Amino acid sequence: MAIRALLIEDDETIAEPLTEGLGHYGLTVDHVATGTEGLRGPYGDVVLLDLGLPDMDGIDVCRGIRQVSDVPIVILSARGEEADRVLGLELGADDYLAKPFSVRELVARVRAVTRGSQRAPAPVLSLLP
Repeated sequence: MAIRALLIEDDETIAEPLTEGLGHYGLTVDHVATGTEGLRGPYGDVVLLDLGLPDMDGIDVCRGIRQVSDVPIVILSARGEEADRVLGLELGADDYLAKPFSVRELVARVRAVTRGSQRAPAPVLSLLP
């Protein structure tokens, strides 16, 4: 099953090659450049979220998505300090990857955080006769 990702990234020099690179690994990527657009969804199977957005902080986008969805969120940020990573994870992100990173590592992390949601649901057994 193909993974559909929503990439929320304002820098085209990052978004374009990242979209292309993820496509080589079989991911379908929808790209938006602002937090406002990202909050509108649809979120797909995973959200790839930059923290440095032009209209709002990515942490606020993470909080907003988390209020309405349990979609896996992977933060992609130049903010690589431990305090930033801890804050992102505590506010609802499922993973945090500091820039620069390889597309291969990102794909592995996306597959890891979506693994549970990609499985077929267990059959529901009826208690009724």
